[in-house]
Amino acid sequence: MDPRRFLNDLFDTAVAAAQPALCLPQHLPPKPKGRTIVVGAGKASAAMARAVEENWNGPLTGLVVTRYGHAVQCDQIEIVEAAHPVPDAAGEAAARRILKTVQGLTADDLVLCLISGGGSALLTLPADGLTLDHKQAVNRALLRSGANITEMNCVRKHLSAIKGGRLAVAAAPASVVTLSISDVPGDDPAVIGSGPTVADATTYADAREILERYGVDAPPAVTACLKGEADETPKPGDPRLDQCATVLIATPQASLEAAAEKAREAGIRPIILGDAIEGEARDVGTVHAAIARQVARHGQPAAAPAVLLSGGETTVTMRGQGRGGRNGEFALALAIALDGADGIHAIACDTDGIDGSEDNAGAIVTPDTLARASAAGLNARARLADNDAYGFFETIGDLVMSGPTLTNVNDFRAILVL
Repeated sequence: MDPRRFLNDLFDTAVAAAQPALCLPQHLPPKPKGRTIVVGAGKASAAMARAVEENWNGPLTGLVVTRYGHAVQCDQIEIVEAAHPVPDAAGEAAARRILKTVQGLTADDLVLCLISGGGSALLTLPADGLTLDHKQAVNRALLRSGANITEMNCVRKHLSAIKGGRLAVAAAPASVVTLSISDVPGDDPAVIGSGPTVADATTYADAREILERYGVDAPPAVTACLKGEADETPKPGDPRLDQCATVLIATPQASLEAAAEKAREAGIRPIILGDAIEGEARDVGTVHAAIARQVARHGQPAAAPAVLLSGGETTVTMRGQGRGGRNGEFALALAIALDGADGIHAIACDTDGIDGSEDNAGAIVTPDTLARASAAGLNARARLADNDAYGFFETIGDLVMSGPTLTNVNDFRAILVL
């Protein structure tokens, strides 16, 4: 066995299981009496739109916004590209157009909403009294703070004129069917893309508490906006959302199970540790290393050869000046904790092909990672302290460069114990 090739195959298998062309068609709703309007946002939204076009028997119109570099050709649905993870003017303009597109519909019309990870940043429409600059400032601060995705999206929803169910309210009385690809721990539709068509159980008070807990110094306009309880997001049971339905078409667990089956075919026992693992990336890496050592030394929870599989979304609290996303940071911490343990190889990648804001999907770890790094003059612990996993793995040639995958079911980690 070539461990590197095997691990890359597992990653490719996990990504393939979440491709819109495979998982979307069987979830399309019946045609309405009236018009069908397609809207959406996320890193997979363009590929989702194309899957709709290829499997829909009838006319379509609409607009979806995706990240720069993630567009695909569509004939009836307009594709717009915008910035992620910090929003830009293109995303704001697209969100404004999407909101206008769903207004003035009838009960005979259908809004088909395509949502995937990244939608929170891409579908940016500041609430009254806020500007794009305000949204950008808060996004940058949250990204560096260590807040998890549920916390970040709580704040985003309450600074938005379109997220947190507000898009669905604008579409009433039309029926709204949302097809979602989950990139969040727990697969909560209200968190995926900040749930623009889903009731929101969080409050302005929750958003204020999150900013306070993480020490985010918000602009005065943001502070004022978060005191606006009279304009709360629509809550569960709101009659304005009675004609809304959400379907999860791809999830992290389904991709982990696909990778597990691929491992079985190769004669390797798969152990799925969890599809919703959160926490500091470096801490999660250290814990995963301990489990891998337990397999190697004691055959628990299964004897080698085995592969540990996990998903979820870790976080990185930025303290240094380096480059890298959460998967690179996980991999670097894992390599340090394994300390050259014989026969243990690993991969950690974001299934969208982009680890944070870099151009890599993640990184590979081998038993000689630290030795090769040392020979290249790298101090692994110093690089981790500087949040410079990208620079570390780039130097030793172990970045995984997949390019945009056009889907997103969050982090994928596989640790092979031979």
